[in-house]
Amino acid sequence: MLLILSRARIFVFGKVQGVGFRFSAKIKAKSLGLNGWVRNVQNHVEVLVEGERKSIEQIVEWCKVGPSTAKVDDIKVDYHDYRGEFESFEIR
Repeated sequence: MLLILSRARIFVFGKVQGVGFRFSAKIKAKSLGLNGWVRNVQNHVEVLVEGERKSIEQIVEWCKVGPSTAKVDDIKVDYHDYRGEFESFEIR
């Protein structure tokens, strides 16, 4: 089976800071075998992931809801070519 590798930058808007979103995103990304990072930025959370396209699509769907303590209003996703830039997933 051919693996399609990709990269995505996900911007998550709503009540997503101070609710464990970054910690939960790290757990989800690691469970999906994705590498990259998550960080708070002004009024939103930004997630950059690399890995199998199918797994990226799964974390995008997860970001639409987030952890039970979050209230996601909107997300924006930009897909890019895979770079293999990361060896793990971290909170920044």
